[in-house]
Amino acid sequence: MFETDTVLPPDPVIEAYKKDVDRTLIRENLKLTPEQRLGNLMRLQEFAEELQKHLKKPDADSVR
Repeated sequence: MFETDTVLPPDPVIEAYKKDVDRTLIRENLKLTPEQRLGNLMRLQEFAEELQKHLKKPDADSVR
């Protein structure tokens, strides 16, 4: 049905982006359980919301 031994030529766009990606971080993240990854994502979202809240304050210009 599917040919699994077919090798595709490298996509130049993907190759250009690969040089800027730290694949060690991806590997470390994939070692985590889905629950751990979701927990990390939730903490990141909480941090982003907290950052947005502080940037919207009138005295936020002193932070920048």
